[in-house]
Amino acid sequence: MSRVADIVRQVYQKIITTKNFGQCMRNVQLLSAGDGNCKAQFTVSDEHVNVMGTLHGGFTSTVIDCVSGYALASVGTGALGVSVDLHVTFMKTASIGEVVTIDASTKRVGKKLAFLTVELTKNEGKDIVALGQHTKYFI
Repeated sequence: MSRVADIVRQVYQKIITTKNFGQCMRNVQLLSAGDGNCKAQFTVSDEHVNVMGTLHGGFTSTVIDCVSGYALASVGTGALGVSVDLHVTFMKTASIGEVVTIDASTKRVGKKLAFLTVELTKNEGKDIVALGQHTKYFI
């Protein structure tokens, strides 16, 4: 495992094992991280859906927030930053049992701000579930 991937995994482990909101990410599996990118995946289950039985928009937004943070951490500093702006476009539903893949990419890192994009897909990338744009500020 590369040093960068190790940093991202350490951040992820701390988030999911601490008694805070990040625990909702415990069933999201990190697949890869490095060079400002992060790829993760989860299978939609009861804990991820709304009353209609489809992927909850709040969870979708959380996944976009977290995985883009991991992508930013993979730039090498381990810094996650704090959200300044998070924009989500919901394009398709995902139901219980479907596998959702998250691809986050750091587009630009400045002195104080970072700009990231995220794509959630299903059916091995054939269907876009949601698109995210995320701006983070470095403390």
